[in-house]
Amino acid sequence: MIDYYEAKSQPITRLMVWQAYKKVRANKGSAGIDAMSWDYLDKNAKTQLYRLWNRLTSGSYFPMPVRQVEIAKSDGGVRTLGIPTLLDRIAQQVVKHHLELQVEPLFHNSSFGYRPKRSCHDAVARAERNSFNHDFVIDLDIKGFFDNIDHELMMKAVRHYCKDRWVLLYVERWLKAGVISKEGKELRAEVGTPQGGVISPVLANIFLHVAFDKWMEKAHPEKPFERYADDIVVHCKTEKQAKYVLAMITQRLKACKLTLHPVKTKIVNLRGKSEMKYSKGYDFLGFTIRPSFSRIKGRHLLMPATFISAKSKKRVLGKFKSMAIHKRRRPLKEVASLLAPIIRGIINYYHKFWDGHMYKIWYQLNQRLLKWVKWEKGLYEHAAIRWLKHQYKKTPNLFLHWKYVHP
Repeated sequence: MIDYYEAKSQPITRLMVWQAYKKVRANKGSAGIDAMSWDYLDKNAKTQLYRLWNRLTSGSYFPMPVRQVEIAKSDGGVRTLGIPTLLDRIAQQVVKHHLELQVEPLFHNSSFGYRPKRSCHDAVARAERNSFNHDFVIDLDIKGFFDNIDHELMMKAVRHYCKDRWVLLYVERWLKAGVISKEGKELRAEVGTPQGGVISPVLANIFLHVAFDKWMEKAHPEKPFERYADDIVVHCKTEKQAKYVLAMITQRLKACKLTLHPVKTKIVNLRGKSEMKYSKGYDFLGFTIRPSFSRIKGRHLLMPATFISAKSKKRVLGKFKSMAIHKRRRPLKEVASLLAPIIRGIINYYHKFWDGHMYKIWYQLNQRLLKWVKWEKGLYEHAAIRWLKHQYKKTPNLFLHWKYVHP
């Protein structure tokens, strides 16, 4: 009979490995450098997971280097990810779950990234709320955060919150596992924790909890902030405060061997008096928070409001453009089915606070549908508009965005 609670020199049970496998399997993801696929692992799960558990519990587990991949960023650059093997991701999930149970209750209330029951929307809502009584914002951008985390400081932070030797052993091995570049060259990992690993988010939260969150709590307890992973905004009352706090944060992060991006880090003046000229809004998690006139008790007041950011708008419209809807020779219902999950995702994220700021997005999508009508039906402008309006009247729920902007 198999004892799923059996443990050897390290307190890791077979059940812990099996639960980690199911968690990682649900998230899917691509293969690492060993090219092991999910199909293969699913068919050989009993053997592979037993071997992994045996190595983890005996202390003989050594991770393989991660596979380096690059994904395009919205600003034209690239973000480098490190993809571990499937078995390494499962091992990381075992440690991550154990580590999170210890550190999650200790994390700061202003930390939102990769935490249970906390979301991007929670962070944005808090940022907007704090902007009502703080006229200035420090928009922080840590230069290459994941690539520049110091391993010694990282291990010092983990040791402070976790005394389990097996956790420390494997975290250190993952940090030093190395990278296989796109050209197939193995690179040593002197600093950083590759984005793409299961355990990377919790390690990043531990590092910034010590380097930033707890420091802010002690040094500037009256300055509210929101942090989502390494995306941080700090609120100040005056220009003088903002300049001083930014200088102090720069020194603090330098002491932690991190550097603020000289261009992307900036002070924002939402609606205060200042000697210098600053930006009037800031981007945070795909949204822009900036002042806008609101009617309150019969008066028009300049108040902070949340809109889709210019970068997000460009990315969404670029997605619609790349789909080349007008070239698809399919019935309108099939076009609607094709667009439905994309539109639903956009609505679920960007309509969280209000709908009006999305008008241009949905208007542009309707223009692309109009182009489809012209190509598919061979109609001129006015006839195509009439045809599309008829479809809306007949089936107003055919496209999800027609609820907000109809043809």
